[in-house]
Amino acid sequence: MNNESTEDHNTSAARPLGARDVKTLGLSALGGALEFYDFVIFVFFASIVGRLFFPPDMPQWLTLVQTFGIFAAGYIARPIGGVVMAHFGDKVGRKKMFMFSIMLMALPTLIMGLLPTYATIGYMAPILLLVMRMLQGAAIGGEAPGAWTFVTEHVPARHTAFATSTLSAGLVAGILLGSLVATGLNYAMSAETLESWGWRLPFLLGGVLGFVTLYLRRYLHETPVFTEMQQTKALSEELPMRALLRDYRNGVAISMIATWLLTAAVVVTILMAPTLLESFAGLDRGLVLQANSVAIVCVIIGCLVAGWLADRFGDGIILTLFCAGLGISFFWFFWLMHQSTELLFPLYALVGFFCGLVGIVPAIAVKSFPAAIRFTGLSFSYNVAYAFAGGFTPMVVTSSIEVLPMSPAWYVALVMLVGVVLGLSLARRHYRYRSAAPVS
Repeated sequence: MNNESTEDHNTSAARPLGARDVKTLGLSALGGALEFYDFVIFVFFASIVGRLFFPPDMPQWLTLVQTFGIFAAGYIARPIGGVVMAHFGDKVGRKKMFMFSIMLMALPTLIMGLLPTYATIGYMAPILLLVMRMLQGAAIGGEAPGAWTFVTEHVPARHTAFATSTLSAGLVAGILLGSLVATGLNYAMSAETLESWGWRLPFLLGGVLGFVTLYLRRYLHETPVFTEMQQTKALSEELPMRALLRDYRNGVAISMIATWLLTAAVVVTILMAPTLLESFAGLDRGLVLQANSVAIVCVIIGCLVAGWLADRFGDGIILTLFCAGLGISFFWFFWLMHQSTELLFPLYALVGFFCGLVGIVPAIAVKSFPAAIRFTGLSFSYNVAYAFAGGFTPMVVTSSIEVLPMSPAWYVALVMLVGVVLGLSLARRHYRYRSAAPVS
């Protein structure tokens, strides 16, 4: 599948963004932020959850590995929820699945805030936590691909990267909200109070925010692309998954590699880094969380900048620049934090900006599939890749860090090198496509 094949993407490709586009992008990004908060709040309290839900005599590193294992279970469950919701999204409508995913996220988050700990019910505590985490994973498996499909089918095709970057910025804002809540509780409560009952508050808040998201999405409309396919009877007559695996394997491969880049950027440098620096580099938890909040703000900025640039100069060249920047900056940052915290804030901010590559990754994936199977193609590629890369990365990194303290930085550098190769390949394809286009 040619990555430039976007002719079916929007029938008004040349028009500028209008007020309705802005409203759709704004409501989608806000709703995505609230839902993604529910999914990631777990990682900000990984240390506390590990102490409360596992036997107290476990070594710290093993407790952390098992805690991140439960975190990873959410990623492993993503393909199931994602593929099922995508199937119906390609058959009955994008908006219906957009609404359903939030219900599947809000309830488990609320329940997680009410779960009894290991001291109360023993090994049932981590088992119940695992079940709730897997339900969250199934929900987010349909949310992110559905949201990217939804917004890109509402805006002109020439604004695809900016649309996905806006939504990605919203999803990252959900991480920021989690970081701010964690930072605020860290300063407002003593360590004893936080471990006693304070850790429950962010999960209870997440459940409430889920229902707020559901209310907000009532104001969104079905995408013009899907509506047109319904009217012209252009919906896929066969199983979308069958058509995907038969005709669009190249698009699947590109989307999976792009998703691997996204997991390294988000999971390691943003979600895991505060806990890793606290546990293995001895940094103060409150200080690291403050710096993390600054970095996440810079991710949001980086997303929007990357999307804006990609629509003008092509996804490939911008992906190349941002991958190279992230690989270099995070290696420097993680190495220096084992020596001194003097440059903690500016270096983490720089890392955050280059993490803005997550804004254009979904644009690359969206362009790899035609409208009739777009939701399925994006969901399958994104969730299967995330299940492996995002799911196993936390355990691999935390297991190896005892032997190789710089393992998180080496891992990110390796993945970003793959991103540079992919970016250069897409850039060559982009300029070859433009050169071959007829002059009007």
